[in-house]
Amino acid sequence: MTEHTTTVVLDHPPTELYKILKFEGLASSGAEAKQFISDGLVLVNGEIETRKRKKIVTGDTIVFDNHILTITE
Repeated sequence: MTEHTTTVVLDHPPTELYKILKFEGLASSGAEAKQFISDGLVLVNGEIETRKRKKIVTGDTIVFDNHILTITE
């Protein structure tokens, strides 16, 4: 499978993890994003993250479903 890398610019960091998945189109809704996170399908900085409201800041990396999101301001 091919991995897709995307740079995500945060206008107002920190931003909650589930919102980034939703806004980047990796989840169709906030509820779906929260389910992916609670199921342990999302990595933040190389570790499984199960906190839906984890604050994401500049320099973080999110990996989900062959997508790599690098966070900048």
